[in-house]
Amino acid sequence: MRILLYIAAIIVANVVTASFNPIILWKFIVPMGTVFIGTTFILRDLVQQKYGRKNTYYIIFIALLLSALTSWLLGDTLWIVFASTITFIFSETFDTEVFTRLKCSFEKRVLLSGTVGGIIDSGLFVIIGLSPIGAGFIPWEAVGYAIIGQVVVKTIMQFLGYLTIRKFIKFK
Repeated sequence: MRILLYIAAIIVANVVTASFNPIILWKFIVPMGTVFIGTTFILRDLVQQKYGRKNTYYIIFIALLLSALTSWLLGDTLWIVFASTITFIFSETFDTEVFTRLKCSFEKRVLLSGTVGGIIDSGLFVIIGLSPIGAGFIPWEAVGYAIIGQVVVKTIMQFLGYLTIRKFIKFK
């Protein structure tokens, strides 16, 4: 069930991002799927907790392929699919490795590793995919705001996940 939820959250994030305009609060730009992307890091940690690090990498690979396919089928340009793929590899790897190496409670590992993954995911995707380096959807002046907007939303999702796990799920 954890694996299906993890993969479903990734696909939902792609569909929601492709289907709705981003939220723009002042200068901050946040794609609608960002909420789900923040959740994927929590779900990935739950997968790793149950199936181990090695098996999690196999699951990440399957999720990566499905994410890229979904993105392409939704009409994203090849540049966006490429940026999404690179971002996915780095953010999921960092989340996995930080989660593995931390020596604290499960819920704190979820919070910290997801926050790291979210920061990497936001920074890389905005720079590689959306900035003038990539598809050019946003100008350089908006890059920092887009990164910060996404980091804030993903961090909030990590904190909510932390609180949920801490309150309702008891792991050692």
